[in-house]
Amino acid sequence: MQSVDEIAREIVRREGGYVNDPDDPGGATKYGVTIHTMRRLGLDLTQDGRIDAHDVKALSEAEAVEIFKTHYFTKPRIGELPRPLRPSVFDMYVNSGGNAIKILQRVLKQFGHPVTVDGQLGPASIAAVKAAHSKATDHFVDAYGIARRNYYYALADRRIASRKYAKTRAGGKGGWITRAEEFISKKYHLSAAEHKKRCQKWA
Repeated sequence: MQSVDEIAREIVRREGGYVNDPDDPGGATKYGVTIHTMRRLGLDLTQDGRIDAHDVKALSEAEAVEIFKTHYFTKPRIGELPRPLRPSVFDMYVNSGGNAIKILQRVLKQFGHPVTVDGQLGPASIAAVKAAHSKATDHFVDAYGIARRNYYYALADRRIASRKYAKTRAGGKGGWITRAEEFISKKYHLSAAEHKKRCQKWA
């Protein structure tokens, strides 16, 4: 199994370098760390008294890894989840914050566990995850990954500007969908035709 350091470094590589896409609510971002996160953590890397895009650009890979380990893995208690599930939930938490936990809690409800969908990994949710995973070891991680994929499609349904993250200009799978499917068994990946059909109403 991967260590938290290995998972965090993979996330950094997956996120890539500096971007400032006007269609992305996250704003200026580097290695997956947004300007909003840097302001929340008080990371004035240029030491000029303000935190702006220059500080985002100054962020190193090692600093991003430490931010993720501390604030996106340890604090939300992802390390208390079953090991096979951690990479997907950790990756989603970096990508979507507390929504990663809400998705997990909704999956738990589908598996018959009446947890509260509040985006917080408390003792009840953690115990429910362990119970559900132990009963469906071969399926629970896939169920979460598929729920992630559905979440991305639903975001694109609601927000036109986000559709480019779910579907490429050529009609193929966008970054959101390929990212979710990295954590889903290949037998559950959508075919090109299935993806096209799912996005058909966006035309």
